[in-house]
Amino acid sequence: MTDGPLSLPARLCLLAWDSAPPTAAGTGHLAGLVRAGALTELAQRGLLTDEDGIATPVDLDARAGDAVLDGLLELVHESCPHSWRTWVTLRARVTLDAVREQLVAGGYLRAEKKRVLGVFPSVDYALERVTAVDALREETRQVLQGPPLVTEPSERDAALVALAAAADLLPEKDVRVHEQRVEELTERAGATAPGLRKIMREVRTAVAAESTAPARP
Repeated sequence: MTDGPLSLPARLCLLAWDSAPPTAAGTGHLAGLVRAGALTELAQRGLLTDEDGIATPVDLDARAGDAVLDGLLELVHESCPHSWRTWVTLRARVTLDAVREQLVAGGYLRAEKKRVLGVFPSVDYALERVTAVDALREETRQVLQGPPLVTEPSERDAALVALAAAADLLPEKDVRVHEQRVEELTERAGATAPGLRKIMREVRTAVAAESTAPARP
């Protein structure tokens, strides 16, 4: 799997998609997963770092060049200090909405406006590029089932599989069979910078806990 133009949170959002858009009850879980992807990518890019368990911007003027990532970076900067686990869910819907707008602009999703009770404006999202998502799922499966990390996947690909496994997006049987591989990929996702492995494990733990929590709107 090669790094394309889509960010890690955008790819996680698509990977979580089914032939129908997520239900309202599952939106909370999806938001947490997408936020986890954004936190991970910002950490991998060196724009967020860990200071005693707190997600901290490295440079107040630095930007990722991606509207979703830069929006989260600004939110972290302007907010009170919080742990990585807190940021996985805190105002996560903001990041999910931004990712969905980005995917609509890229032609991956289709926005369908409607009115709830005939009064309140709302938007439903439908998957537009089904084949692209099918290809993403297959590529993710190949990374999960691939050989030992002799030819290592990119950190972003490794993080995609590790977070997808934590969120129960991958077949349970495959994850059980390749449990050691998931651990290797988690390590690979945090390989390049001091403290990044700790961040990756904190975020992955939060995603796993969120995926087993009761669904919320």
